[in-house]
Amino acid sequence: MGGLRPASYLAAIAALIVLPQSALVGLSLGSLVTGTVPFLSPLLSVIAYVGFGLLRHLLDAWGGRIGFRAAQRVVALERQALVAAEGRVSPFSPNGVSSAEGASLIGDKLDLLLPYLTRYRTASMKSRIIPLFILGATAWVSWAAALILLVAGPLIPLFMALVGYAARDASAKHLKETGSLNALLLERLNALVDIKLLDGRDVMVRQFFASAESLRVRTMAVLKVAFLSSTVLELFSALGIAMVAVYVGFSLLGTFSFGTFGAPLTLAQGIFVLLLAPEFFAPLRELASAWHDKAAALAIAEELEGMSGRPRMSILGAGGGPEALAGPVHVTTRGLRYSSGGGFSITYPDIDIQAGDAVAISGPSGVGKSTLLALLAGLARANDGEVRVCGVVLNDAAADAWRARLCWVSQTPHFANASLLANITGSVMPRDERRFDEAVKAAGLVPVIASLPRGALTRLGETGSRLSGGEARRVMLARALYADADVVLADEPTADLDPLNAERVVDSLLALAERGKTLIVATHDRRLIERLGREIALGETV
Repeated sequence: MGGLRPASYLAAIAALIVLPQSALVGLSLGSLVTGTVPFLSPLLSVIAYVGFGLLRHLLDAWGGRIGFRAAQRVVALERQALVAAEGRVSPFSPNGVSSAEGASLIGDKLDLLLPYLTRYRTASMKSRIIPLFILGATAWVSWAAALILLVAGPLIPLFMALVGYAARDASAKHLKETGSLNALLLERLNALVDIKLLDGRDVMVRQFFASAESLRVRTMAVLKVAFLSSTVLELFSALGIAMVAVYVGFSLLGTFSFGTFGAPLTLAQGIFVLLLAPEFFAPLRELASAWHDKAAALAIAEELEGMSGRPRMSILGAGGGPEALAGPVHVTTRGLRYSSGGGFSITYPDIDIQAGDAVAISGPSGVGKSTLLALLAGLARANDGEVRVCGVVLNDAAADAWRARLCWVSQTPHFANASLLANITGSVMPRDERRFDEAVKAAGLVPVIASLPRGALTRLGETGSRLSGGEARRVMLARALYADADVVLADEPTADLDPLNAERVVDSLLALAERGKTLIVATHDRRLIERLGREIALGETV
């Protein structure tokens, strides 16, 4: 929070400059009307007033700059911490957050903290300081005017607090609806092929319209509460200012002879009090306009607390980036058992995989093939037993170094929104063109690249929309070839592919094996199993 408090103090000091400005205007106009000797000459009064205004503007701009940068740092640190925490959550965690909800929170919702940190905190500080100074300055001139402000002022925060409860609930429901709509959109995009095959377009459209309508209702509820709080503020501030104006007017006319300490109210004093009355309510008005920012921030805080308090399984590792684990590749398991907590439990046979082995993990769907790959990569935690890699137990201390020697080929390829070249070679510069050419050739991607609009510089979407399923998996295999990973874990690499593309993917896998890489492939494809040569068959779930 460093920088937020100084920014609030600077904003408060800038607002307090209204006191000498109002006094200067009151004295100047009062002397002009009454014909008395002015406190300052007209020219000096104008210069002083403009000087105070410039100083006020500079302090306000300086405080705003400091506050905005500090708020950006706070949000950036929170975003980094959230990304790091979510990056350590296992994809097999039973209480995981959908990628759409997580992306909505990290990418969009956290930015809603900026108005709270920059506007609400500053307004809150000003509302605690400025009204007290203005009340004191007014009471020094007229206790009656100060009494009016004292009665009207506290009613505003009282009604704002009452409205604030509704604002917080409305904001929480609105943010939850936004996350739900994002999750629904991602699920439907992932299932577009199935929706088309099942002719479920009309049902999907109706669901989107219903979710969008629900989000519209939530949005309007938030706006109604915001307008209500503004209406309450304007009503009481207008009444307070009007009552002060009435008192000052009748006092100057001689109708009221009370409210001051001895001498009657002068014109200069009356102008001074009239100028301060709106400024007394200004911080409260600013606080009310930022009240919904607090409601949104509280909703975000509750969502963050709910996410952090949810019990979830993390991947093995300390989150560091150590050197790759030393020693020859040797993978063994002993008494390995995994349970998801939802009724799925399996005890795996003991396995022993040496460097350069090409092993197929087979078995019917749902038997735990993908889970075994995740256990071997440290992406899931076993309930019992142990995994040993390169002669050490796979635990938090060794997992990151072990994964530095791995390459994962997912059943559902995902890419960075960058060129095909960048997706294969990664971000390390300079790129090795010879190694890239060899990887592309071994993966059978030469004709694929030739068919793309910009060749290897063609930008891929996150799901590789320009590529077929088989081509996308071969790009991932080319990535493994380029990275020269010692161990390649492939999850159903030939699933849902036509025979031609499946054969090309198998050839790419075997190209890795020919380089002496250790292959561990989860598959039910008998042709792939036979070509790999070694099979570890898993039993039924229990």
